[in-house]
This record gives sequence, structure tokens and C-alpha cells, in this order.
Amino acid sequence: MSIQIASASKRYTSARGEEVTGLTPVTLSIADRAFVSVVGRSGCGKSTLLRLIAGLETPSAGSIAIEGRTIAGPPASVRYLFQNYSESLLPWKTVGGNIHFGLHHAFRSAIQSRDRAAREALINEKLAEVGLAGTAERYPSELSGGMQQRVAIARALAANPKILLLDEPFSAVDALSRATLQDLLLRIWQDHALTIVFVTHDIDEALYLADRVIVLSPNGGGIEEDIDVPLPRPRDQIETRKTPEFLDLRSELLGRVLATH
Repeated sequence: MSIQIASASKRYTSARGEEVTGLTPVTLSIADRAFVSVVGRSGCGKSTLLRLIAGLETPSAGSIAIEGRTIAGPPASVRYLFQNYSESLLPWKTVGGNIHFGLHHAFRSAIQSRDRAAREALINEKLAEVGLAGTAERYPSELSGGMQQRVAIARALAANPKILLLDEPFSAVDALSRATLQDLLLRIWQDHALTIVFVTHDIDEALYLADRVIVLSPNGGGIEEDIDVPLPRPRDQIETRKTPEFLDLRSELLGRVLATH
């Protein structure tokens, strides 16, 4: 599904009653099945932009539409993955229970009406898809950080979304798990024909994953740069990252981010 952002901005009121700018007007069009990364310094409004697209917050001005329909609350077609996976999973529920909880609360989802056997089959199918077959009866505390994030991904996929929004989802895992999760996400994106908006601080990660990288200005200043990433697919953790094209793009993007002030 495509996303259209038309002069969307966000302002907050501080505890002192002062107006604070979370994001100045942003106009952006994201095509159906695109993979877009969003980067920028801390406080630039990356998470604010993602929350606006998710319908978790309402723009102070402007609008956001999916497939031409202005959103007014979390759309059924969208799933949001948070940075802190340990807080998004319910520790007192099993892995399967966490995914079932997501299904039960899926907005307007027909999955809610499925019988128990069908739900359990769906849960097991999605766990197998993310490499966690046989873990439905385990608890989050019994899994590594990378495995917990896979559970969060499986829960999102079970609701059959068309758009995934990810807020630094791999920042808390080790480097090897991060690389594996990146490749898993690319496979899921292609297999499910998803539109993905991926927030990250990692320039290499942004380039490796995306077709396009949006650089936000500091202090919620809006879009600084919009950079195409014409690297061929499929991509490889070693081969892609050592190509002159990748290194040139990395240098250019890093320079753009460091130049923002």
C-alpha cells in the first residue's frame, strides 16, 4: 500500500505550557511495496513521523493517507514494531499467547473469528517463517533478544499487514543477530509484498535494507535529503557492503547526516 504525507507536522505542549515542535511540515510519498529508511540525529522527529503514519498520534496540521484514504487512528493494514521488544511482549504469556493476543486485538481483522485450531496453525506457521518453529509454548524470558524480536515480527505478520513500521527494531541485539534479522526482514518484505518504513541510527543498515533513505533535519526540522539507493537486489551482507557503490553511498549519506545541525 502507498503512503501519502501532505504537510504533516506535530506540535506538543510542554509541562510548562510552552509549545514544542516535534516535526515541522513534511510532505512525502511512499510507493506501494517500497522499502524506505529514515535516518537523522537524535531528536530529529524520526519516531514522531513513524507514530503519525501509524495513527498513534494525530498531526497538528496536514494529513496522512494510505491508498488515498486519510487515516484517523491506527489502520488495520499497518503494524508497528517498537525498539524495545522486551516491553512489547507480555512476559506472563507464552510465545504463542503473545501472538494470539496480537490477533485478538487486531483492528477489524477477520483472524479474530477463526477457530482455535486455525489460530494455532497460523501461529505455528508464522513462528516457522521467522525461524522459531516449536517455540509456541516457551516464554519470552527463555529466548534471546534476537529471538524475542522475531516473535514480535511473527506477531505482526500474523495480522496480515500491508505496511510495516519499524522503530530501530534491531538496535538492542548483537551484531550477528542484527545481520540475520536484517536478512529475515528483507525476505519477509519480498515474500509478503509489504511497504516498509524503517527508522534507524545506523547508516550502513539504512543503505543495506532500503531503496530510498530519508534524512531528517535536527530538532524536528523536516526532510533534509531524499536519497535513492540503486543497489541491486538480492543483497548480501558481505558482497553488497564492500562494493564501491555501497561505500560511495555510505560516505555521501554519512556526510549529509553529519552536516545537519
